[in-house]
Amino acid sequence: MDKIRNLSVRKTILLYMAVALFCSFLLSAIIAGIAKRTQMQVWWNYVDEEAYFEAVEKEGPAYVADIPRPNSYEMTQSDHFVSELCDFLQTYTALILSMAGSCAAVFLFYRNKLRVPMEELAWASKRIAENHLDFCISYENKDEMGGLCREFERMREQLAGNNQALWRTIEEEKMLRAAIAHDIRAPLSVLKGYQEMLMEYLPSEDIDLGQAMEMLSESGRQIERMDAFVEAMRKLSSLENRQLTPGNISARQLERDIQGELAILEKEYGKQCILQASESEEIFYGDKEIILEVTENLLSNALRYGKQQITIMVHIRLEKLSICVMDDGDGFREDAEKITEAFYGQNVKDSLKHAGLGMYISRLYCEKHGGKLILGNNEQGGAVVTAIFRRIA
Repeated sequence: MDKIRNLSVRKTILLYMAVALFCSFLLSAIIAGIAKRTQMQVWWNYVDEEAYFEAVEKEGPAYVADIPRPNSYEMTQSDHFVSELCDFLQTYTALILSMAGSCAAVFLFYRNKLRVPMEELAWASKRIAENHLDFCISYENKDEMGGLCREFERMREQLAGNNQALWRTIEEEKMLRAAIAHDIRAPLSVLKGYQEMLMEYLPSEDIDLGQAMEMLSESGRQIERMDAFVEAMRKLSSLENRQLTPGNISARQLERDIQGELAILEKEYGKQCILQASESEEIFYGDKEIILEVTENLLSNALRYGKQQITIMVHIRLEKLSICVMDDGDGFREDAEKITEAFYGQNVKDSLKHAGLGMYISRLYCEKHGGKLILGNNEQGGAVVTAIFRRIA
């Protein structure tokens, strides 16, 4: 039954028609035989038996005796009806039963082969039209209709994924707009306050030159903050459109590149950085610029919040590259999802120099490279951030 159920649509309709016609012709032969014998029994009632047996005795190679058909006026009304009915059955039974068998074959073919998948597809189409994608098409036959249902299910999954991505994009845009409004309001408020104070007190000389210069200096810092924010927004707008440029990356080459970054960052922050790279001859295939940019973001974040020492561990394999950055600071006090949001910052003073996009950009780049960003805290204290990159096919 499984083989029959999984036959192709063409083979199935041929099988149904062949079985229906065979059964129709067999049944019509039986009915025609019964009708012929019944008709002979009716005609026998009107035969001269002596003349018939004499004719039988004279049968030979060139002559066969047969029961003659009586005239209609010789038979009773019921016998005449039965005789005519037998004639009809012998003539048209094969045609009628073959047509009925063909219709039955088509009906059974539709019911057993087409009805269930068509109802599934119609129901699925209605659900998709109503934008309800939380369902599954369960038709599992391995025929054309099963293939169509599987392709429809694949389309539903793709639509559901696209919808989730769209809603995620919409939510991220809402979050970005809120972050922009929040972050740009503070420096503007400060600038507006200093401007009002200078306009009010300068003409009357109620403030001295030192106070005025201090206000102007602070206004300059707020303008620098806004410039940094605008530059961060420019970078953010190009993240999704950035294309990966893959190439071969060896452990020694990556170690040299990271060591070059550390030399600059150690001097800037005045903290010690320890690099531990695994000795491997395997070659990773990925975008080195994106990997180094993520590494720099993680290092900058660790150096800002670490106290004295930062540890970087690099593990490179053929299919996966992982970079783990550990610091000796206070660690993360909030969950990873909130920390990797755009414009996240632990304190207001830190946001004057940093837009809070480092962890967010790092997460996006890791996901773009087929990996992920894992955040946690060390048991001895301090934050642990691991960037995982997958080999680009």
